[in-house]
Amino acid sequence: MKLHGIFPPIATPFNYDGDIYTAKVEHNVTKWNKTGLAGYVVCGSTGESVHLTVEEKLQMFELVAKYAASDKILMAGTGVESVRETVMLTNRAAEMGYKAVMVRTPHYYKNLINNAAAQTLYYRSVADQAKIPLMIYNWPQATGVDIPADAVNSLSHHPNIIAIKESSGNIEKVMQMLRETKPGFQVLVGSAPTLAPSFAVGAVGAVLAYANAAPYSTIAIWEAHRQREFDAAMDWQRRIARASVLVTTKYGIPGLKHAMDLNGYYGGPVRLPLTPVSPEARQEIEAAFADLKG
Repeated sequence: MKLHGIFPPIATPFNYDGDIYTAKVEHNVTKWNKTGLAGYVVCGSTGESVHLTVEEKLQMFELVAKYAASDKILMAGTGVESVRETVMLTNRAAEMGYKAVMVRTPHYYKNLINNAAAQTLYYRSVADQAKIPLMIYNWPQATGVDIPADAVNSLSHHPNIIAIKESSGNIEKVMQMLRETKPGFQVLVGSAPTLAPSFAVGAVGAVLAYANAAPYSTIAIWEAHRQREFDAAMDWQRRIARASVLVTTKYGIPGLKHAMDLNGYYGGPVRLPLTPVSPEARQEIEAAFADLKG
């Protein structure tokens, strides 16, 4: 399966009682359906997956599957600390029509599992039992665990592990994985501030929080790259530079949800302990997104 192009890890919409706002799931997905996004990742980090109950994750899987256009590839974020629960969520997603899952590195017991052997065992154990293919998800800035490129190389030979989402922003590591992994293994990135350079060195796609709020600009970078119009890709990269930093590394999900509200999507409130952005931050985000609509 090809995981090429742009995938937003979709934000989970909550109403002001703190429940999943089902009507706004439909609103956002229907609006994204009209774009050139390749598909959706449901219950990733941007979806506040660590704040969702198992029942809420399954509810989000079901809702997005219901409203997604038939040409969009559906991936579910199913990675949790234990192999057992990860496999359960993965296979429930498969039953709902999901084509692949994104599984983040386990990290809670860092002193025991922050090594290639433990991470390799985890991913092999999940992949052996999963009914659909698996994409490794590496985000060391959040987890404190950075799966080594050598481990990814080894895992790329498993028939049910087809890709990695590398969110570290480390272009050198991306290049190493592209050189060393099994032919056909797909490297996607998760850093909008380094999107065009990542494509230039060989990444085939991206899972981008920023794309929730302004998908067209990321699609423009992808299409320019596909057409080998590298100057145009870098021009778009410069245009999104400030905005992409604000809604990822600086203000994170609260900032992203405000940007979504600006552009006609529903961001809405975050779930505690996350808190809304300040009035000053909102002004900064509004200025950065002034020319980045939709």
